[in-house]
Amino acid sequence: MKKTILTLTAVAALFSAKAQQVAFEEYDLSNGMHVILHKDNSAPVVVTSVMYHVGAKDEQPDRTGMAHFFEHLLFEGTKNIKKGDWFKIVSSNGGRNNANTTDDRTYYYEIFPSNNLELGLWMESERLLHPIIKQDGVDTQNEVVKEEKRLRVDNQPYSRFLENVKKNIFKKHPYKGTTIGKMAHLDAATLDEFLAFNKKFYVPNNATLVVAGDIDVKDAKKLIKEYFGRIPRGKDIARNFPKEEPITKQIDAKAYDPNIQIPAIMQAYRTPSMKTKDSRILDMISTYLSTGKSSVLYKKLVDSKKMSLQAGAINLSQEDYGTYILYALPLGKVSLEDLSKEIDEEIVKLQNDLISERDFQKLQNQFENRFVNSNSSVEGIANSLARYNILYGDTNLINTEIDIYRSITREDIRNVARKYLNPNQRLVMEYLPESKK
Repeated sequence: MKKTILTLTAVAALFSAKAQQVAFEEYDLSNGMHVILHKDNSAPVVVTSVMYHVGAKDEQPDRTGMAHFFEHLLFEGTKNIKKGDWFKIVSSNGGRNNANTTDDRTYYYEIFPSNNLELGLWMESERLLHPIIKQDGVDTQNEVVKEEKRLRVDNQPYSRFLENVKKNIFKKHPYKGTTIGKMAHLDAATLDEFLAFNKKFYVPNNATLVVAGDIDVKDAKKLIKEYFGRIPRGKDIARNFPKEEPITKQIDAKAYDPNIQIPAIMQAYRTPSMKTKDSRILDMISTYLSTGKSSVLYKKLVDSKKMSLQAGAINLSQEDYGTYILYALPLGKVSLEDLSKEIDEEIVKLQNDLISERDFQKLQNQFENRFVNSNSSVEGIANSLARYNILYGDTNLINTEIDIYRSITREDIRNVARKYLNPNQRLVMEYLPESKK
């Protein structure tokens, strides 16, 4: 009977996955801009979004923070949108908008009632074709970014742990920096440098435009050609980032944070690109170790042994490399060394033994659920379509990436743990209150 129930569940999941298929059309404009259209008439909403293949890794070493700065600067106004009017136009037309930056890309989007598709396309074309980049706008956004850094980094507990992990894990690749960058670099940047950054990276051949929602495809294509087709192509962008040497000996480090009272232990490993199957397997391992109160590290360190206030695993997967981080905060007088040993025990188990069939099925169910949820809104679909195209070079991964996760076996999990999560391949960092320095 159990076998029959499991079989029926698998069949139901298969039909559910097929129902979640995202239909889209994609093509290139003559200037190199990639366009992706997704029609969904279930609600009178349309998303217009543009993802640029530029992030913190594209900055000069002495001008960090540029990519994130532009996320702010390009809301200053354009030739046809007055300074301060961008958000007013969006809200007065029943819409909302935002932007975000990572080490690998920058993403802008508007969500409007579907009768305002043309407005969204016009605004994004204005950002690309007619941005106003002047010293007063740079000065204004410089203060905005500084305030953001004070709120999100300088005055937040544990906010610097990733910065300290990255600078120890990466010696050559620009992932060693932070997305928000150094304020001294932005202060030193000239207006000409901001203009040059815009001219190099904010070009149609470095961008993917996604229009998703309640659209007429023929009309959308006409409007896209009208607003974006005339924008000149930019120079091709050559990327040749330095490669990291393998880590062959454990790196020991300490970092200090004035905003914390409880220390933490961090174990970090440099891992492969998000494009690889191994990166997806590491996703599964981190979920197995730390997602929910029934996960391995929580049950052991927090619930059972009561050694830790919090413990977990993070698979930070990025375009060129990944960073896999295991962490724990001690409870009472438990030492960081003892916490590290307890985490090591669980990694060794992963390397030596197959996880149980029950735990494996739970993992598969969790990833099926994530897949369904990621495609449950037109906003999420637009983001995924752009991301898969820009960072993976395969838009259809929005439909097929789940097949990669489905193909992962218990043996794959064991083998990847053996391949990447070894003591001689890692950083062990004590993250300490500054008063202990």
